[in-house]
Amino acid sequence: MTPRRVIPLAVAPVPAVAAPDRPQLTASPPLSLYVHYPWCVRKCPYCDFNSHTARGGTGDIPEAPYIDALLADLETALPQVWGRRVHSVFFGGGTPSLISPAGFERLLTGIRMLLPLDPLAEITLEANPGTVEAGRFRDYRAAGVNRLSLGIQSFDDAQLVRLGRIHDGREARVATDTALALFDRVNLDLMYALPEQTVDAALADLGTALASGVSHLSCYHLTLEPNTPFHRAPPPLPDADLSADMQDAIEARLADAGFRHYETSAFARPGRECVHNLNYWTFGDYLGIGAGAHGKLSSHAGIVREMRHKHPARYLDAAKTRDFVQERRDVGVAQLPFEFLMNALRLTAGFPRRLFAERTGLPLAVIEPELGQARERGLIEVTADDIRPTERGRMFLNDLLTLFLRDD
Repeated sequence: MTPRRVIPLAVAPVPAVAAPDRPQLTASPPLSLYVHYPWCVRKCPYCDFNSHTARGGTGDIPEAPYIDALLADLETALPQVWGRRVHSVFFGGGTPSLISPAGFERLLTGIRMLLPLDPLAEITLEANPGTVEAGRFRDYRAAGVNRLSLGIQSFDDAQLVRLGRIHDGREARVATDTALALFDRVNLDLMYALPEQTVDAALADLGTALASGVSHLSCYHLTLEPNTPFHRAPPPLPDADLSADMQDAIEARLADAGFRHYETSAFARPGRECVHNLNYWTFGDYLGIGAGAHGKLSSHAGIVREMRHKHPARYLDAAKTRDFVQERRDVGVAQLPFEFLMNALRLTAGFPRRLFAERTGLPLAVIEPELGQARERGLIEVTADDIRPTERGRMFLNDLLTLFLRDD
């Protein structure tokens, strides 16, 4: 076995290399498309996503006008991505599985007509188990969806009630089996550190998921996000030590089952990683359309971030003037290292050294002093080819990232 060669970083302070005035990008990063659908049957008390309960029920959702707005939004944005092939599409929300099969086919057909979609593009649809119908899923598959992500959260009936979900454990299992019968790639979202949850209960949820045969799992620690009912009136949650025990047990169980922990909250069998999310984490480009959708796009002029009008009514109104963008900002050279590393250091395997320059347009030398500090603290490992967080670095990721924050 060839020993791994570690590239030493000087212990003594290293002067920072002056960065160029703007990114010097030599090629465009891979491009993805994110489509946001903002409506749900019911808003969950822990959720801080841009999702809204239809006041008069799902029958009052303005599906056709919203699809019209999405396609107009995409058409308006085309000059920013001329000639670039799209490698993945992700329909998120909200609950995009509320879109009728006919509406979804019209939407995806319109996207194909406007954008050069890679023939092998990963096309993911998020779905709520409470909206599962075999016929509807079959129609989504026929329209072109080839990856389904189910928001299971738990298989335990009592926990699902606490979480405000519209499905129960039986429906979660039926939805999983239905998805696996129709799609080669299925992801389940699970939460742990739920109200009064034990390690055994968390592992029971995981065991049910593994027994189903899915190839990808996203396991999230329940957190109390600002401006949510759970934040205003917190349920009785496990303490930090018990939550850490759950995380350790989940990671060990998944490793034993042959899943690779490839990102902070993502686990997959080899070759089943989420292509769309990997593009986020490797600082690729993505065009975001839909109410509140975010995007990040690179060009010879630099890197910009955008956000569409957030409220669905305002977004629909914007279709009249085709002024869909609520916020647009240039990402300054000083902020680029942090923004890149905030994504790339979520990957347990880290990133190739060359990727920093390819995606930021800056030489790696501009962060040499910070890399040295992080290595001295045992937070990163630097090899001839890669930079990766250590186990300590993954545990204290916020502390690691803080080293790269700059005021200028």
